[in-house]
Amino acid sequence: MTNPLKTIGFSFLLMTCATVSAQTITSKVVDKKTGKPVPYATVEYGENQGVITNEEGLFSFVLDGSFQFADSVYVSSMGYAKTGFSLEQLQDSIVFVKPKAIELSGVYVFDKQLEAEEIVEKMIERLPKNVNNEPVRQRYFLRQSVLGNIQKVDFGFEKSTIAELNKELIDSIARAIPRHSHHYTETLGDFLKTSDSYKINVLKAAELYDKKDVNSFEDLGKRMEAMFKKNVKPDSYLKIKSGIFSQKVQVEEILEEADAEEAEIVEKEIQRDTTSGLVDSQKWIFDELLGEVYHEEDTKLDLIDKTRKYEFELVGYADIDDMGVYVVDFRPKGNADFKGRLYINIDDFAVMRIDFENLKNLRNFRLLGIFYRETLYKGTMRFAKLPNGRYELKFADFSFGRWFRLDRPLDVIEKNKNVKGRRKQNELRLNVDFRMQNINKWELVVFENRLIDKSEFESFTEDKSVKATYLPSYNPEFWKGYNIMEPNQAIREFKAAEAE
Repeated sequence: MTNPLKTIGFSFLLMTCATVSAQTITSKVVDKKTGKPVPYATVEYGENQGVITNEEGLFSFVLDGSFQFADSVYVSSMGYAKTGFSLEQLQDSIVFVKPKAIELSGVYVFDKQLEAEEIVEKMIERLPKNVNNEPVRQRYFLRQSVLGNIQKVDFGFEKSTIAELNKELIDSIARAIPRHSHHYTETLGDFLKTSDSYKINVLKAAELYDKKDVNSFEDLGKRMEAMFKKNVKPDSYLKIKSGIFSQKVQVEEILEEADAEEAEIVEKEIQRDTTSGLVDSQKWIFDELLGEVYHEEDTKLDLIDKTRKYEFELVGYADIDDMGVYVVDFRPKGNADFKGRLYINIDDFAVMRIDFENLKNLRNFRLLGIFYRETLYKGTMRFAKLPNGRYELKFADFSFGRWFRLDRPLDVIEKNKNVKGRRKQNELRLNVDFRMQNINKWELVVFENRLIDKSEFESFTEDKSVKATYLPSYNPEFWKGYNIMEPNQAIREFKAAEAE
């Protein structure tokens, strides 16, 4: 992409602090020693203004007409020296940063040298003072990536008394189910939070997915419904058996068509759910994500509640946002689930960053042919200090992975008590073996944390009519003029079948 800043006169105006029209600066941060990209580095281009590189080291930001450029764009990341670059240097699309080892003991002078366990104890003790509980408004960018992988679909057809519901159809259904699915949602907005409630203001959003995957399921559902309506008597009931379980369902409850008035009510409900879906789904994601912050009561990361199960090691010191931090590693002492690293502020013992990953499955569930595992729980979270001296989340990269298997026989039997003779009319018998794995990945960047009054929160009204724009393929023009986290290669190359 041609960079308009290459003209000498325009660069001179920028360097002399003159205001300019909106321009997008794009570059990549690379480790000078290894040549590898530096993920999630902080890029500061003005006072309290900045972005974060994506997992491939890419970043971009917008200089609008009101921006006053000072002298340098600063790139900082844990394990690297903070480095300043001029806009001219960023024009080359790649900037290099030098690795910097974590400092060892002796660099900082203390009244009393603390052991790792003492540092963690003080961190826990100071949580009530360090965690923000005042109303706050955050300008955020959130990317959700849902990656599905179906490993096996075998319906194991055994028997059917309905001619159309034969092995050929059942096998075609199995073949039609997409083995790999990708669904990306990107949202820019404002997140308003109090100690017990959330509100969302969505400014712009996009969804990338393949509609044919959804349509294939809808088409199959319509075909199945038509077959049942044609072959099953209205006063029959279905007996569904799976292993030792059995359930009776009235067929007329399933097949009875609603009258026009009821249909209109249902349609309105569907429309209402559709238009409110984006805002409500964003609130659900925030609820899930914030619920996994290290100090929350129900987080799976049990570091605070079960400190005794972990051993801690002070591995050195570092700087974050020009503040000194203890660097403390944690690992299981016994049967704990996680390992990771804490970066704890030397002055107030607040956690400024935490990296973590699971070492074993968090859940292993197995009962009567149903298998469920929580296989992945990994991420990094960073926190910013607010004017009130407390801390709020400013960045999160969090991945949660699950594996599911259903290996059970399934019988669907039609019975009718009003038919003379045998009550059993029709039967479909399958042996289902279905296995899938999915990963839910959330990337959250908070560009601004602003404390607000409770009245501002209460007076704000959500607009639940806002919708995400559907994109069958990635369009770099969609976010032009906005500060976001750059997409990774998989998103940039995403293309639905309809876009090909």
